Amino acid sequence: MAQSTLDSMPGASTGTVVVTEPLNFWGGKRVKPRQEKNAEPVFEPATGRVLCQMVPCGAEEVDEAIQSAYAAYQKWSKMAGMERARVMLEAARIIRERREKIAKLEVINNGKSIIEALVDIDIAWQSIEYYAGLAGTLAGQHIQLPGGAFAYTRREPLGVCVGIGAWNYPFQIASWKSAPALACGNAMVYKPSPMTPVTAVILAEIYKEAGVPDGLFCVVQGGAETGSLLCHHPKVAKVSFTGSVPTGKKVMEMSAKSVKQVTLELGGKSPLIIFKDCELENAVKGALMANFLTQGEVCCNGTRVFVQREIMPQFLEEVVKRTKAIPVGDPLLESTRMGALISKPQLEKVLGFVSQAKKEGARVLCGGDPFVPSDPKLKGGYFMSPCVLDNCRDDMTCVKEEIFGPVMSVLANNTTFGLASGLHTDCFSLDISRAHRVAENLEAGTCFINNYNISPVEVPFGGYKMSGFGRENGQVTIEYYSQLKTVVVEMGDVESLF
Repeated sequence: MAQSTLDSMPGASTGTVVVTEPLNFWGGKRVKPRQEKNAEPVFEPATGRVLCQMVPCGAEEVDEAIQSAYAAYQKWSKMAGMERARVMLEAARIIRERREKIAKLEVINNGKSIIEALVDIDIAWQSIEYYAGLAGTLAGQHIQLPGGAFAYTRREPLGVCVGIGAWNYPFQIASWKSAPALACGNAMVYKPSPMTPVTAVILAEIYKEAGVPDGLFCVVQGGAETGSLLCHHPKVAKVSFTGSVPTGKKVMEMSAKSVKQVTLELGGKSPLIIFKDCELENAVKGALMANFLTQGEVCCNGTRVFVQREIMPQFLEEVVKRTKAIPVGDPLLESTRMGALISKPQLEKVLGFVSQAKKEGARVLCGGDPFVPSDPKLKGGYFMSPCVLDNCRDDMTCVKEEIFGPVMSVLANNTTFGLASGLHTDCFSLDISRAHRVAENLEAGTCFINNYNISPVEVPFGGYKMSGFGRENGQVTIEYYSQLKTVVVEMGDVESLF
C-alpha cells in the first residue's frame, strides 16, 4: 500500500519522476478527483518541469472526507491510549524503514537537499513516536469536596481536526500536526500546500497500513477555496494552520464564526545577536544555520543578524567565505547543501528583495543572483546564490519584511513578529547572566542560545505576537488537541435554597 508511489524512488533521479496516482485520501484509500477542472500544475523546483497535476477538492469532496474522518473518530476515540500508542508506534516504524524513499520524493517535490530531507523524515517519525508515548498517559484529576462529595476531570478529544500545511516542510508538518491529534483520540483532515501535494498522502497510507480506522487521517488537495470549506465545516472542531500571517488571519476569522479552536504557526523575522565574547567559529556556524537551511525558506530563521561592532570585520569575513563555499545544485546529490527555491515566483520575489535592498543602501557582500548549475537538466530550476547583505538598517525592507529565501541581513529591533530569536555569547564567562537576561527580554516564542534552528520533538515550538499562538511539539501540545470535562458527584442529599 504505502510503498506504491515509493517503489520507483531507489532508482529515481532529478528530472525523471512523474506522479500520476490520485493525491486525495479518505475512507482508507486514494480517491480520484470527481472532475479534472481547475487542475493546477505542480513543478519540480530543481528542473522547472511539471511533476503532477493538483486538482482542488470541492464542497462535496471536502464533506465526504470530513464525514469519513468523523466516522473513524467515533471508533478511535473509544480505544484506550495504549491501543492508540501501539498503532502509532507501528506507523513510526514504517516511516523509519522507508525514510530514504520518502525523503527522495520530498526532495523532488520541494527542492531542498537530500541531507536536510532525511533529517525532516527522521523528525517526523520521532514526533509520532513521542506522542505515542504520551497517548497512554492522558488522564484527569480527582478533587475531594466537602461531605464526601467529589469531582473529577476527564481529558477528552475534540473530534475532527483540520491541519493546513506549508510547502517548506511538507511531510514533517503533516506529522507534527497529526501525531498529537491522533494521540489524543482525534481524527484529522489534512490539506497540504498546493505546491507540495505529493507526500502527505504517503503519510495517510502509512497510518492506514499501521492499523488506524479507515478515514482517521484524510488528505484533501486544494488552495484557498478548499481551505475555506474546511474552516467553515460544522463538523470540524479545530484548525491548525502553518503559513503566512495574512492567510493565518483569514483562517482565524473563518474559524471564529463557529468558535473553532485554532493554532497558528505563522511567519517570522527573527533576530540573531552576536556578542563580542562569543566563540566566533560557532557564531558563524549558527548564523549560517539560522539563514540558509531549506534555501532560507524557514519561518523561524534568524535573518536579522546583529553583530557587536568590535567583531564585525572578522565575522563578516568568515561568514562571507563560508557562504560563498555553499554547494548549490542538484538536491538529490549528497554533496549539495542548497537546493532550489519552491517556485519561479518565489525566486523572483527573493531576488526582488535583494534588488530593493541595494536601492535602499545595503551592500551585497556575496550572492543574491540567479544561479544556473552546470548540469543541463537543471537549467530551468529555481536556484539562486546565497546572499549576505551588509550596511543594513532597521528601516530597510530587507530587515522589516520576511524574505523567505537565502538572504542574511547583517546590522551593527523593531518588528511585529515574534516567532524565534537567537544569541551567541560566552555562557561560561563572568557575565553568565547575560544570555538568560537577553533571552528573558526577547519577545519571541523560542530563543536559541549558542545554536539555531534546533527543533527536538520534545520541545514546544510556536510564536508570540503576529507569529501566531498555540504550540506544536512538546507535552503542552496535548492541551491544544484535547478538552477538559469536569464531573461533580454528590454522595449525600442535595442542598437547596428552594
